[in-house]
Amino acid sequence: MSLSLSPSTPKLFRLLCACTASQSEHCIDSKMAKTRLACLLTLLSTHCYFSVSAVVLKTNNESPWTDEFDKIELSCLIESISTTNPRIEWKKITNEGPSYVYFDRKISGDLENRAMIREPATLLITNATRLDTAKYRCEVTAANDQKSFDEIVIDLVVRVKPVVPKCSVPKSVPFGKSAELSCVEDEGFPKSQYQWFKNREEIPDDPKTSLKFFNSTYTLNAEAGTLNFIAVRKEDAGEYFCRAKNDAGHSECPPQKMEVYDIDVVGIVLGVLVVAVVLLCITAGICCAYKRGYFSSQKQMGNNYKVPAKGDGVDYVRTEDEGDFRHKSSFVI
Repeated sequence: MSLSLSPSTPKLFRLLCACTASQSEHCIDSKMAKTRLACLLTLLSTHCYFSVSAVVLKTNNESPWTDEFDKIELSCLIESISTTNPRIEWKKITNEGPSYVYFDRKISGDLENRAMIREPATLLITNATRLDTAKYRCEVTAANDQKSFDEIVIDLVVRVKPVVPKCSVPKSVPFGKSAELSCVEDEGFPKSQYQWFKNREEIPDDPKTSLKFFNSTYTLNAEAGTLNFIAVRKEDAGEYFCRAKNDAGHSECPPQKMEVYDIDVVGIVLGVLVVAVVLLCITAGICCAYKRGYFSSQKQMGNNYKVPAKGDGVDYVRTEDEGDFRHKSSFVI
């Protein structure tokens, strides 16, 4: 409630108005006659009046948050106003620009069928989703007020629980070699942080802080979800799983077993020698076969026949019975 004076109010009456507004009993002489007091009160009623001259808004929480599928209240409280039926609007502000979610006394846009207005101007979202994360602006217009417009901006965050992350753990790693374990999920909001566990025990960020992992050589990235072993040891074998977590909750992937095995150098050398001997024997066998003519080509005679050279006075005639020959003429002695 504020005190307003007409422009023609004299300074004396302004002083009296101020005194009356503050309910001071010492501003008027106690010896003043009743008639004079009545006159002054009449003048005050002529030149002084009280009115609400501005619309003023406030909120109980400028940065509310809720979990997905829960309800949330965006408070917009009217502290002062003189207009009886002000115009109330709510807008959702995103990178694409503002859009109405409450206009002309109706819920609209993204919040249709999922929100309601609590008198006079508070917005209640009954089923929040991850897409509701945005800034919201409450606007009140009061035509009969000297300050006829006010607004407040509320920053809403809808938290989303992480889904089951995708984990990658190598099944077997040679002793002394490097290995990488990875974990990722893209649904959680705010962005998930990651923890790795071995045999149900959390792996610390720094192996030197734990007696069990003191001799391990690894680096753990909680933001990227990676666990990198520089050189695995026998003690690094076990069951590993990852947990993705944020303010809304956490999810875990199933445990996966990683084995660490020794490289058998002697066995590898013997294997190479055996292969070399086998190849040498095969090569020698092929060479021997060539030398003995097993791989030489033989011409087939078939029906090709070379007629023998004619003797003196003897003619040979070939018959059609399987290449038999008979004398054309007998010898002459």
